[in-house]
Amino acid sequence: MVLEFLGADREVTGSCHYITFGEKHFVVDCGMEQGPDLYVNQEIPVNPALLDYVFVTHAHIDHSGLLPLLYKNGFRGEIYCTKATEDLCNIMLRDSAHIQEFEAEWRNRKARRAGKPEVVPMYDVNDAIEVIKYFHSIDYNQRVDICENLAVRFVDAGHLLGSSSIEIWVTENGKTKKLLFSGDIGNGNRPLIKDPTYVEDADYVIMESTYGNRVHEAPPDYAVELAKVMNATFTRGGNLVIPAFSVGRTQEMLYFIRRIKSEGLLPEHPNFEVYVDSPLSVEATNIFNLNVRDCFNEQALELERQGINPIQFPGLKVSVTSEDSKAINFDQKPKVILSASGMCEAGRIRHHLKHNLWRPECTILFVGYQVPGTLGYHLLNGEKKVKLFGEEIEVKANIVKLPGISGHADQPHLIQWLSKVQHPQKVFIVHGEEETAMEFGKHVREELGYNTYVPYSGDAFNLLTGEQIREGSRELVQQKKDRKGVYTSKSSVFDRLVIEGERLVAVIKKCQGMANKDLAKFADQIRALSDKWDR
Repeated sequence: MVLEFLGADREVTGSCHYITFGEKHFVVDCGMEQGPDLYVNQEIPVNPALLDYVFVTHAHIDHSGLLPLLYKNGFRGEIYCTKATEDLCNIMLRDSAHIQEFEAEWRNRKARRAGKPEVVPMYDVNDAIEVIKYFHSIDYNQRVDICENLAVRFVDAGHLLGSSSIEIWVTENGKTKKLLFSGDIGNGNRPLIKDPTYVEDADYVIMESTYGNRVHEAPPDYAVELAKVMNATFTRGGNLVIPAFSVGRTQEMLYFIRRIKSEGLLPEHPNFEVYVDSPLSVEATNIFNLNVRDCFNEQALELERQGINPIQFPGLKVSVTSEDSKAINFDQKPKVILSASGMCEAGRIRHHLKHNLWRPECTILFVGYQVPGTLGYHLLNGEKKVKLFGEEIEVKANIVKLPGISGHADQPHLIQWLSKVQHPQKVFIVHGEEETAMEFGKHVREELGYNTYVPYSGDAFNLLTGEQIREGSRELVQQKKDRKGVYTSKSSVFDRLVIEGERLVAVIKKCQGMANKDLAKFADQIRALSDKWDR
């Protein structure tokens, strides 16, 4: 029984953990790195075709974004998550593929003009569509036997619609160990979604630390604070541009704006319009409306019982087509523009920044965490000039952050959640910047007396003995610039053939123990295929 750390180790994004017991192999999360890649990440140590299961804590791309690539490279196992996470992954993975295809096409136009080799997207929309067929949903708080010696339970993590902490019971050689993967723990007292659920026991905890060395400011009344920013911006004649994640943060902002409208918090500009410029945001909002009973908190449910949709209001407009999006910037009326991505790394928000950053009457309002190295991080930290679509843009707009708003628990809330887990054998600190993770690990030891460890990618532990059996790479990415990441993108038809060949070998290994007549038939089919092409 071995746990190996692969991603989001001494880094914030790219979450992936690999577990093997007996002949079974599975991972918890399979996320894409966003922002700078600091440490060389290790690959999943088996062919993806050998993976039996994937368990997904939630739909954010840094936890789910490499699932289509896993499928492309041969994975045909089962993926388990909550129903809301499955619904959100269905749209978010397709959107991720669209972005990659678009960026590859844009880069290739430049490459062709410069006589440089073309690039290919990591995966395409078909890969994203196909991998969804392997999803299976599990209700919150339901313990499910996945196979012999493996059971799981998903509990609400309060971070995102459908987000989970995952309890996993693994038995090998007659010994059972319980693993608890925190996922991303929510901050509590959030609009729409429930507070995190506490878990009372585990042998090993794999614990996030995104805000593990920080304390959030005392939360203000967000609707009141947002109304102040809107009033100042509209009075100057400018637009309020809000880079917001399509899933979660966009819906929360709609909740606050509905309050501003219904409670008359902006009497100076009562008829302002709000544009949600993101097809993904529109789809995600529909999914929120479909998961009211399972995922909404009591306050949101009470509004629903009164016939009030908590995220709709007069003046709300959605933009789906690119023509709709372009038209927003030709409308001279002051307005709110909610667009993705939340860190300004891709999507339509970059077009709105291009049209509004240079205007001193406008405001860019950040309402979520900005990973160091992203455009959002640079703007929030005082960058005076940025490049968008090859054009240098001077930053004259007001850059503001709404204080206290966060989908991640801060240090006190993380400690409170972890303190409910009685006497874990070890707590592994992951999903945080290196300094943050180290500080949080120290704080956990001092505050709770727990044994903590901050792993590197590639570190592996025998969970039956608790001993470290393998040490991962301590190598920094910048020391080896040409080193590829966790996965490589196969660009040629021959590479596709190699992938399918590797998958065939993995399928053969899974056939051990089958009836001899079936094995003989399979062997004859492979021989016939080999004879046909062995020229």
